[in-house]
Amino acid sequence: MSFPRYERYKDSGVEWLGEVPEHWEVRPLKYLVAFRSGGTPSKENMDYWNGEVPWASAKDIKAEILSDTIDHITEYAIQSGVAELIPTGSVLIVVRGMILARTFPVCFVEKPMAINQDLKALECREGLDARFLARLLQGSSEESVRRIDEAAHGTKALRMDAWTSMELPVPPIEEQNTIATFLDRETAKIDALIAEQQRLIELLKEKRQAVISHAVTKGLNPDAPMKDSGIEWLGEVPAHWEVMPFKRHLIFLTSGSRGWAEHYSDEGALFIRISNLTRDSIQIDLSDIQRVTVPEGAEGERTKVQSGDVLFSITAYLGSVAVVPEELEPAYVSQHVALARLDQQHLLPAWAAYVTLSFIGKTYLETQGYGGTKIQLSLDDVANLVMTLPDTEEQSIIAAFIDHETAKIDALTAEAQTAITLLQERRTALISAAVTGKIDVRGFTSDSTH
Repeated sequence: MSFPRYERYKDSGVEWLGEVPEHWEVRPLKYLVAFRSGGTPSKENMDYWNGEVPWASAKDIKAEILSDTIDHITEYAIQSGVAELIPTGSVLIVVRGMILARTFPVCFVEKPMAINQDLKALECREGLDARFLARLLQGSSEESVRRIDEAAHGTKALRMDAWTSMELPVPPIEEQNTIATFLDRETAKIDALIAEQQRLIELLKEKRQAVISHAVTKGLNPDAPMKDSGIEWLGEVPAHWEVMPFKRHLIFLTSGSRGWAEHYSDEGALFIRISNLTRDSIQIDLSDIQRVTVPEGAEGERTKVQSGDVLFSITAYLGSVAVVPEELEPAYVSQHVALARLDQQHLLPAWAAYVTLSFIGKTYLETQGYGGTKIQLSLDDVANLVMTLPDTEEQSIIAAFIDHETAKIDALTAEAQTAITLLQERRTALISAAVTGKIDVRGFTSDSTH
C-alpha cells in the first residue's frame, strides 16, 4: 500500500523531525499535556489491596496494552488519598527502571485506574487527542529514547523537565482523530499477521519436540518389535534397545567452581554459562559470551571442556543441553553447568543430548529439581538421567535423521521470525510516517477499500 504526501510542507525547525505539513503546529510536549504521578499504598494495610481498582506498575506495561496480571487496590485507598485515580483517555509512560533497557513503552488507559511511582500519566489538554498522542509518542520513539538517555544521566529515573521539552508535530484535532483511527485499523491488520507467524513458530516448536521425542523413544523403523520399558511414563521402546541410567556410560561428571566471577575479563578463555545452553538445540549458543582469566591449579583443569562433552544446566533452565564441538576454543563451565564426559564406544554425545531434549529428559529432570523457589539439580540427578540406548551405529543414524529434520524445521522457523521482524518494522515505520506527516492518510477512512 502506497500513500500520498501532503501538498505543502514547511521546515519544522526541529532537526530530527524535518519538514511537517504546512498547516501543522510544532510544540513542546510539556505544553500539550498535564502530568499525574503515581504511588504505592502500604503493603501492610490490607484495606488498600485486593479491591476493584486496577493498579499498574512498570512491569505491567507491554507495548500498547496492560498485562492481564495487573494488581488491584480498593476504593478506600483512593478515598484515603494514598493513590490517585487516573481517568480514561490518559497515556501512561514508564519513567523508572525500564528506560535502562532502551525501550519506550506507551500505554493508552481504557478505563480508570491507579499507577505506581514508576509511571506517569499524561492527560491531554484541549486540542490534543489521546489516541493520537499515544501514537505520536510511539512514532517518535527513537527521539524519545535519545532524550531519555540524556535526561536520565545514567540513573534509573527520567528527568521529566528535560524529556518533555521535546518538540512534537500537532495537526488539527479532526486530523489527529483521522490519523489515530487509520493507525488503529492498519496496525490491527499487521498485528494479526504477526500473530499468525507467532502461532506458526509455536507449531513448529511442537513439531520439533515431537520429531526428537519419537526418534529417541521409538526409533526409525515403524515395524520394529517393541517391549515395555519398565517405566510407566516412557511406555514401549524397540525390543533391542536398553533403558538405563546415564551414569552407566559416564567417564567423568562435574560442575564448575564457585567464585569465578572475580576472574571475568575482556580476554581469556570462554566461560560457558547456562545462557549458552538452550532447550531447542544441542549446539552451544555463543551469541552472548563471557571470558575469564583462568586461575592456576586443579580447579581450572577440572572444569575445562573437551570436544564431545555434554553440558547440562543444573539451575533455572532445566533440560537445557549442548554438545561441545571439535572446533571450540579453550572453555570452562560455570557452577551452574554440569560437564559430562562419556564412554563414546557405547553412548554418543549427540544421542545423550537429544534424549535430554526429548520428553524423556524433560520429564525426568523436571521431577528431580529441588530447592524451593530456585530449582536445582544435583550431579546425582544428572547421573541417573533415564537413557534409551540402541547400539552406537543406530544412535548415529537416528541422530543424523534428527539433525536433518530439525534443520528443516529451524529454516521454517527462521523464515517466520524474519517475517515478524519485517512486519514489526513496517508497523513502526507506518506509525512514524503518519504521525509526523510524511504521508497523508486523510483519504484512507474507516470505509476505505485501499
